[in-house]
Amino acid sequence: MRGSHLSRTRTLAAALALAASGAVALSGCGQKQQTVGTAPPPKKQDAFERRADQIVRSWPKVSPIAGRQQALLPLVGVERPKNTDVREITVTVGHSACDIRFGARSHESKDLVVITGWGKKKSAKGMCTENLATDRVTVRLKSALAGRKVVDAATGKQLLKG
Repeated sequence: MRGSHLSRTRTLAAALALAASGAVALSGCGQKQQTVGTAPPPKKQDAFERRADQIVRSWPKVSPIAGRQQALLPLVGVERPKNTDVREITVTVGHSACDIRFGARSHESKDLVVITGWGKKKSAKGMCTENLATDRVTVRLKSALAGRKVVDAATGKQLLKG
């Protein structure tokens, strides 16, 4: 008999808890309809963003990427900033002489600034000698360099310590 009394008490307590949680969950029912805005779908990461995330996750054990990609051109050099409070870094990008546009972009984390060069070729039609051209490009940072390391996304090498 003693076991059945405890069993009924536990069952009653569980039923009351379930009823209370159901009442809380349904308390918004029957009220005015709410409108919820739509969010854009998550942006798909491009080749540079995937590479930069990989470098940040596995730093300092990073290997260079295989082959040359237009979205991940290696940097030829970087100018040492005057101090660590700077929000701009000047890099030298090696790109194709046939590129109609070129530049550099960055990905920042707490400890690293990952930078890559990029280039956009004219047309796939026609002849191109594929000579290397180098140009200086200024990259604007979201926050001050402040001691973070600067890493080339294409090679995985540290270019300077901020």
